[in-house]
Amino acid sequence: MSEQEKVQNEQQTAAELAAEQQTTEQAGEPVQLSGEQAIIAKLEAELIAAKQLAADQQDLALRVKAEAENSKRRSAQDVEKAHKFALEKFAGDLLPVLDNLERSLSFIDRDNEAVKALAEGVELTLKGMLDTVAKFGVQQIDPQGQPFNPEFHQAMSIQPNADLDANTVIFVMQKGYELNGRLLRPAMVGVSKKPD
Repeated sequence: MSEQEKVQNEQQTAAELAAEQQTTEQAGEPVQLSGEQAIIAKLEAELIAAKQLAADQQDLALRVKAEAENSKRRSAQDVEKAHKFALEKFAGDLLPVLDNLERSLSFIDRDNEAVKALAEGVELTLKGMLDTVAKFGVQQIDPQGQPFNPEFHQAMSIQPNADLDANTVIFVMQKGYELNGRLLRPAMVGVSKKPD
């Protein structure tokens, strides 16, 4: 039995005694309390009030403790999010650089011996950049040939294609990126549909 239930039982017992005393007085029987009985009754009433106060204070203390634990947990989550996503703006600003490196590779003629070394240098630079940002939680989203997912892909065009299932990514115009599972930028894609 909890402390609060005990106090409630004592209050109920005191109320029953008071009701019995009042019934006796109403019946015309005078009730005489001795000095000691009056002091005992007063002390019992004070004890009941003190127990009720203690139970209330204990309940309040438990609530304050629970609120403190919740606040501590929320603060820890906020700190964790701050650590995970502190680089979000910086990573977002690096995305155009990665896009430009990929675009430059697509325009280089790899058969031309004069620019072959240049192509290798750009490839190594792009690979180094991707590896570096991956260490900080930035991952590339390249959905070529995958089913279209509106959470990570942005459809820029829809083209009929009999060879592929409907809603399959046919081509990627611009790769997407995510930071620790949070989308930085969706991949811009072309999506297939069944021919009419």
